[in-house]
Amino acid sequence: MRVLVLLISSLLLWSCVQAPAGGNAENEPLVSFDTVSGVSSGTLLRAQIESEFISDRPIDIWLPSTYDGKRKHAVLCMYDAQMLFDGNSTWNGQEWRVDEIIDSLLGKKAIIPTVVVALYNGGQKRNFEYFPQKPAEKLQGTFSDSVMNEIAKRYGSDTIFSVNSDAYLKYVTNEVLPIVWENFKVYKEPSVTAIMGSSMGGLMSMYAIGEYPNIFGSALCMSTHWPGGFAPNMEIPAVFNAYVKQNIIPEDVGKIYFDYGTETLDAMYEPFQNKVNLVLEENGFVLGENWTTEKFPGAAHDEKSWAERLHIPLIFAFGK
Repeated sequence: MRVLVLLISSLLLWSCVQAPAGGNAENEPLVSFDTVSGVSSGTLLRAQIESEFISDRPIDIWLPSTYDGKRKHAVLCMYDAQMLFDGNSTWNGQEWRVDEIIDSLLGKKAIIPTVVVALYNGGQKRNFEYFPQKPAEKLQGTFSDSVMNEIAKRYGSDTIFSVNSDAYLKYVTNEVLPIVWENFKVYKEPSVTAIMGSSMGGLMSMYAIGEYPNIFGSALCMSTHWPGGFAPNMEIPAVFNAYVKQNIIPEDVGKIYFDYGTETLDAMYEPFQNKVNLVLEENGFVLGENWTTEKFPGAAHDEKSWAERLHIPLIFAFGK
């Protein structure tokens, strides 16, 4: 693994050290983090990474206000870092409110102490990075080309990019998480490591736990985009169902959470999610124990809706 991090002068509490307390004192920490604004609670840190697997981008690490570098924390990896913390910088003025919600849950002792690893998407390449690769490879060529063309146009691109979600997961597991493990006081065990996202990020959370159940113990999939494109179809959900049947099994996977709303893009999801639910039951998952699927009438496909119910999957994964 080759990870090159651009060293930036740290600010505030981190002005005199390379990494927060809790790193390996015997070795030089892998990164220097910059403290950035934009959170209402806790501390947001950022480092730039040059990756072997995907285009270069930052990573953000959010630490709860109680983080002191002494007690180990669970790790929550979240897709779409651009949308998680600061509505003043997002394209639609909305945010997940991750910082306020997790700190609130910690204040109520509803979840165990948790840090967030915020993973940036690739902009116009987002859906190509977040489209599960092994299912995509099973799609018929002309149908797949048509879907990918439509995705590219919706993202303002005349170019179809290659689906590279396998490389994205290598970036997360081979480059990002070792940085987190080295520099912060966190657990490495799958039972206290979760992966989370919405829409295509929901698909990628499902895919991540299917590919790396030895790393992620919980997958939290909100408004999972089973159609893959922007119109209902049977081909894409069928290859996803086949993947779930083969790879999302209780013998390997710890916990898996799905949900969906009923408005805007979420209005498409219920029949597809119901078929996935049947596969999960056939595979031996037990509703309310190692799996749950929640329906939220009136909820739309946006950050405001996800923020309103974010506490539910967090408690499912990390509840005391």
